Amino acid sequence: MADKLRIGIIGTGGIAGAHASAYKSFDDVEVVAGADIIPGKARAFLDRFGWTDAAAYEDTESLCMRDDIDAVSVCTYNTQHAVCTIAALESGKHVLCEKPMCVTLDEGIAMMRAEKKSGKILTIGFQPRYNNNCRKIKRIVESGELGKVYYVQIGGSRRRGIPGSTFIDGSKAAFGAIGDLGCYSLDLSLNSIGYPKPLTVSAYTSDYFGKNPKYYSEAERFSVDDFSAAFIRLEGDIILDYRMAWAMHMDICSDFVILGTDAGLKATAPTPNPLWGSIIGGEIAGLYLMHDKCGDPVTTPLRLENTSGNIFTMKVRDFVDQVKKGGSAPIPTSQIIYNQAIIDAMVRSAKEKCEIKIKIPKI
Repeated sequence: MADKLRIGIIGTGGIAGAHASAYKSFDDVEVVAGADIIPGKARAFLDRFGWTDAAAYEDTESLCMRDDIDAVSVCTYNTQHAVCTIAALESGKHVLCEKPMCVTLDEGIAMMRAEKKSGKILTIGFQPRYNNNCRKIKRIVESGELGKVYYVQIGGSRRRGIPGSTFIDGSKAAFGAIGDLGCYSLDLSLNSIGYPKPLTVSAYTSDYFGKNPKYYSEAERFSVDDFSAAFIRLEGDIILDYRMAWAMHMDICSDFVILGTDAGLKATAPTPNPLWGSIIGGEIAGLYLMHDKCGDPVTTPLRLENTSGNIFTMKVRDFVDQVKKGGSAPIPTSQIIYNQAIIDAMVRSAKEKCEIKIKIPKI
């Protein structure tokens, strides 16, 4: 491999800018191509970042046909994650795919099979994992301080925070709050407790705010969920209680709570938190251990840790480093397929109004 990793960016919309900014800050990376189905969009994007010599394409296939590209970022809207990722893997490229992994469990399985066949890295973009307080929560659980974990509560909530663009278009985003913020909540909670296998999901979704012009100016375009809740059974007799809202008549759905047989852990979010609506972006107001001391229940505030640097840039840097040294995926699909299985089951459960059993085939 040449000294500089040669990168292509597939999809040049909003989130692609964050990938581009990260790549531009690295001396050992060169962005050589971009692709977007909207005519002229990729060219304008590349020029904006000063990559005037990079090639612009209006389809994924043309970019993937180039054998001088080492890796790609897939930054398309959700419904195109799987097809673009698979095309890149099949053409021999490493892939950093934005969250959520895809739309359905079947798509996720197809992505993993393409990954396995290609021998290339496929990592999924959950940058909150690089936040030191999110890492601290995981370390506390792994230390055994909580005893056996049996219940996790997590939620994200904006009182008024419905985004626009393709986020509210079901033909492109597939789902709303579930895919935008819900997948982050699932990754934070599952990663904190070791990513146990999901078994069943009972879920509810609604769209009362997004489709009401009283609350949202683009109500006529809105075709996804703006609220979701689920009761998820995990392997090891663990319950995950999940809530997510883009809009509601309440300040917050819930704090992040992990209950163990020896102690409980609670992380509280700053209020208001208009971007994330919870601690899933790593913005934690307080971290508390609740346990017994000398027979009395006590609450111990824990020290919060600073995170130096931009966690999004850290995510992209980790991907670059693993590709250059022939390493492994920083955020592996073997974990995120569980996240995707839950999302898939939530959508089906809400539609069918029943509990869904999750079955993930061996890949």
